[in-house]
Amino acid sequence: MTTYDDRASLTDLTATVERVRSSVEGVIEGKPEVVRLSLTVLLAEGHLLIEDVPGVGKTMLAKALARSIDCSVRRIQFTPDLLPSDITGVSIWDQQRRDFEFKPGAIFAQIVIGDEINRASPKTQSALLESMEERQVTIDGQTYELPSPFMVVATQNPVEMEGTYPLPEAQRDRFMARVSIGYPSAEAELQMLDIHGGVNPLDDLQPVAHAHDVVKLIDAVRGVHVADPVRRYAVELVAATRTHPDLRLGASPRATLHLLRAAKASAALSGREYALPDDVQALAVAVLAHRLLPTAQAQLNRRTAEQVVQEILQRTPLPAAPQQGGLGVARGATAFGQQPPPRRL
Repeated sequence: MTTYDDRASLTDLTATVERVRSSVEGVIEGKPEVVRLSLTVLLAEGHLLIEDVPGVGKTMLAKALARSIDCSVRRIQFTPDLLPSDITGVSIWDQQRRDFEFKPGAIFAQIVIGDEINRASPKTQSALLESMEERQVTIDGQTYELPSPFMVVATQNPVEMEGTYPLPEAQRDRFMARVSIGYPSAEAELQMLDIHGGVNPLDDLQPVAHAHDVVKLIDAVRGVHVADPVRRYAVELVAATRTHPDLRLGASPRATLHLLRAAKASAALSGREYALPDDVQALAVAVLAHRLLPTAQAQLNRRTAEQVVQEILQRTPLPAAPQQGGLGVARGATAFGQQPPPRRL
């Protein structure tokens, strides 16, 4: 059990995350919001899905995040002939010991990079389900715990690309957030030519944080205060996706939990010990959209899941801050619930 003295302070969190952020942004130029979301998912104990067209730096972002932290990293290149045992591992008969010996697969690492995950068959993709949700792998009736911290950073091309398989709904639901990098600005692309033209910036990238530091930061994020109105706001947003006429599949209760965890991590990254409705609102599209399935009519009308979430955000009112003595109070822990006890994160 983590003791008070082992917890990371808010200052420690900010300093460590700033080092990691600067390290990653040294490789991925001009995308600070993408880097921030990646760090938010890491501290919220989630998994990240990076979806975009080829060549915009999806794998580069995953590698930069992994190399910035001193922890075990494994990369899986998903191909149509990849087998589930290549991911989870396999038991092999040992002639000398006359017994089966377990050979761990690529999933046994603290950060697992799944490159072009939707180029493998659904059968192979489903090999990640247990490990992503329960952080364990069961082979031949034996359960093996995965290391901590554990994060899957997967990249995929849009489903319209040739040679891709759609991710199963159960697997998409296990990714906390989906992010698209997008094309860089002209200035950022010119800077990329200067930096990447002669050398690979990943070659000189050194770890700026240890895995033990990340574990302490994750524990700190768990202690971020979330008032009841903020929790209710998250539940209302998710519940609205289940009754929207343009959706045939809404977000799951797991999505609500992921949204709340991400909001707590975002609050910590902003230097606050409490989450605000603004944290939930800012992350709703990234956390919810990839889990939703539009109806056939919505697809004919070219309605995207992102547009539906934006519409729900506009229709769902933010929690009103309570009044004290007729005067409005500042947005904060006292405005959205009981004042949390004074403590370090």
